[in-house]
Amino acid sequence: MVQKAKILLVDDRPENLLALEAILSALDQTLVRAASGEEALKALLTDDFAVILLDVQMPGMDGFETASHIKRRERTRDIPIIFLTAINHGPHHTFRGYAAGAVDYISKPFDPWVLRAKVSVFVDLYMKNCQLKEQASLLRLQLEAGGQPALGGALLGEFSARLLAVEEQAEALTKQLDGTAEPGVAAAVGHLERKLAALRQALDALRPGAN
Repeated sequence: MVQKAKILLVDDRPENLLALEAILSALDQTLVRAASGEEALKALLTDDFAVILLDVQMPGMDGFETASHIKRRERTRDIPIIFLTAINHGPHHTFRGYAAGAVDYISKPFDPWVLRAKVSVFVDLYMKNCQLKEQASLLRLQLEAGGQPALGGALLGEFSARLLAVEEQAEALTKQLDGTAEPGVAAAVGHLERKLAALRQALDALRPGAN
């Protein structure tokens, strides 16, 4: 069973963290605070996160530098980052955010509903990926049970049913995101679809009569 997703909130101002928690509490996920880039990197050493909300303007290690460290680590490089900033220096500033690895860039004050909706998309993607990991584990069991036709058939049927459910959910999510302007969102959905296709191909190879 998939547990609640963790969302990392990074901001040096406690009042901003409180505001983010108030906005995102309706998603019913686990919200983790970090008051600096250093604290964020420490949290990322041990926990898995669905998405990171990262303030750009922080003393010491700012958001851009923090994002660069996150993207250099193999464990964390694929976690979506949404930059939050109270300063808008124009297209160059926004480009720097995307270049640092952000999937989105939101200026303060932001619309709470829009922020919540954007975070919800990445939580959904994270949940789908967790389900895919479960399916992969089931597939390994199927391969290991290759010499036991009865058990193998049962596992194959269960895997097929679960994979179909995830494919349907992914298709619905893709339709929901149709026309989105954020390149990071499209890339994340594409990554999910490639995983689904690979699992479907592996499943088809296990069916009776497959070459």
